[in-house]
Amino acid sequence: MGQQGRNRPDGRPRGSATALHEAYDTALLDLDGVVYAGGEAIGYAVESLTAARDGGMHLAYVTNNALRTPDAVARHLTELGVPAEAGDVITSAQAVARLIAEQVPAGARVLVIGGEGLRVALRERGLEPVESADDDPAAVVQGYGGPELPWGRFAEACYAVARGVPWFASNTDLTIPGPRGIGPGNGAAVEVVRIATGADPQVAGKPLPPMHRETILRTGAERPLVVGDRLDTDIEGAFNGGVDSLLVLTGVTDAAQLLAAVPRHRPTYVDADLRGLLTGQPEVTEAAGAEGGFGCGGWTAVVRGDALALDGDGMPLDGLRALCAAAWTHAGDGSCGLDSGKALARLGW
Repeated sequence: MGQQGRNRPDGRPRGSATALHEAYDTALLDLDGVVYAGGEAIGYAVESLTAARDGGMHLAYVTNNALRTPDAVARHLTELGVPAEAGDVITSAQAVARLIAEQVPAGARVLVIGGEGLRVALRERGLEPVESADDDPAAVVQGYGGPELPWGRFAEACYAVARGVPWFASNTDLTIPGPRGIGPGNGAAVEVVRIATGADPQVAGKPLPPMHRETILRTGAERPLVVGDRLDTDIEGAFNGGVDSLLVLTGVTDAAQLLAAVPRHRPTYVDADLRGLLTGQPEVTEAAGAEGGFGCGGWTAVVRGDALALDGDGMPLDGLRALCAAAWTHAGDGSCGLDSGKALARLGW
């Protein structure tokens, strides 16, 4: 399948003559912004996942959201029409619980700032969740607790961390998508404690190695494909783990952000939604007669002065893939600073 965990060495997105659900044995799927948003299934998600599973692909759901338990997530997926069991769900709460268990005595108390997902994961590792900094905790763990998490919970974390208690965070996603838009995620809450204490937590979730390790241990994937909507968690996590990735444009990443991506944020494949699992991916090639240009599906993308330009016609996604090749090649190991406004406007972005 070529170079794992990278796009092409020259900076282009890769193509695949084989449908992705056949080329990879396991899809490591993010949830928020990929499968659902605000609790409702994203368009084409249910049908695409059903077809991929029926085609032999193992579906594993990998989320940085530590609020809900794997049982609750599996029930929700099943209600949406994607049958799942708790063992199909891997959360940052599980990853951080393993990380804590490796550093504190068996049966140790852990101060929890978050929801039930963290408490269940800690008990699974033989640790005792507690609610107060006065309960003599051996560690503090912080995870997304929902929009109603009381301000006083942050104070409890601060009291313990200021005393030198080791501090862990399930993840540091600054935002989380919802039915009304983008809201503050656990990373924003972590910043509250960081600012108040001057301390830094150990972080388990994507894009860091503990989450990838937890996922591989629990799924046994041999040819995994990470599927996500976030460059700084899903795609960077795949990069760090040395595995391939598919970015879907149903969540927080827009086309302009994709074009500006640094190498660790550049996905192997790009598609509109989860239907991308069921198809091959078109090749992006050097465009004949256009120096430094790249072509895909009837489009040619080139750099003209300080801007990206797009010529031709075809499917908008193919134009975006060609633009990615031109932008990433121009940027090299950095971020593309070229104006992409007019080129993206031609594609409807």
